[in-house]
Amino acid sequence: MYDDVEKFLQSQNNLMPIRYSFSEIKKMTKGFRESLGEGGYGTVFKGILQSGRLVAVKMLSQSKANGQDFINEVATIGRIHHVNIVQLIGFCVHGSKRALVYEFMPNGSLNKHIFSSDSANILNYDKTYDIALGVARGIEYLHQGCDMQILHFDIRPHNILLDENLKPKISDFGLAKLYPVEDSIVPLTRARGTFGYMAPEMLYKNIGDVSHKADVYSFGMLLMEMVSRRKNLHASTEHLSQIYFPTWIYDQFHDGKNIEIQDATEDERKICKKMMIVALWCIQLKPSDRPSMNNVIKMLEGDVECLQVPLKSLQPSLKRERKGDRDNSNQASSSIQSDE
Repeated sequence: MYDDVEKFLQSQNNLMPIRYSFSEIKKMTKGFRESLGEGGYGTVFKGILQSGRLVAVKMLSQSKANGQDFINEVATIGRIHHVNIVQLIGFCVHGSKRALVYEFMPNGSLNKHIFSSDSANILNYDKTYDIALGVARGIEYLHQGCDMQILHFDIRPHNILLDENLKPKISDFGLAKLYPVEDSIVPLTRARGTFGYMAPEMLYKNIGDVSHKADVYSFGMLLMEMVSRRKNLHASTEHLSQIYFPTWIYDQFHDGKNIEIQDATEDERKICKKMMIVALWCIQLKPSDRPSMNNVIKMLEGDVECLQVPLKSLQPSLKRERKGDRDNSNQASSSIQSDE
């Protein structure tokens, strides 16, 4: 695994990130003093460069998958730069130790804001809309703005970071894959992503082929949670009809009912309605029925009166043939990935 990482690094001649020694990583984190968070990927520490710039240093855990995670991250964001994609400043490979050095995002991840009642005064609906538009532009750049098509495969609130001005940046490219821009269908042998945001074609073969529309679906689920300030699947809700929020939203629109949003102005209600309709288009069951990210941006920037509510998509049956050989029924929020 370590040989694979070194071979990959030696084959890359156009990488922008700096290669740091492990002693430099220890120095910038002051001996890994301040942890910013941890997960299955490893632990993130706060650091500071000699220039005084703050950074986030992700120390990857020493599992088999993370050799590929490291390569995925460096191969994708190591060669691009966009205002809505987190910048990879550098990396370190030292024996079994691997680190990734990113720009520091002082306002943390989006999930801490949209699922917290304490953030209502920080993240109003205008700012929520701006964040959604920024994320959409970042994904569109990944799909169309690079020499290679980059599919993220794990768009969700946890992977959207906010800078000091609450501008969003897409992060965590551990599951990302590079494909030629002209490829409309991409080969995947097993599902990858996070349940609750993963496109149905990742699991069900008869729905359609895997393509950039998988990221569009994930963005739609993200957008719905941003505007509703709740998880799409919420088993403890008081109203049974609202357990799966997107279905409830469909029903409200098709029954001609207004969706009540507390403490929102008329303009904010229009913004919320627009985001909900766009989200419903993004989470259409068939990939061919979903808009491209370029059209998603146009819909978000356009007038809500010009948007039609799409037809209601039927969810796939659990009996249908699925891609991969995992039993995913009890893993509502876990991440899975290919081991190819």
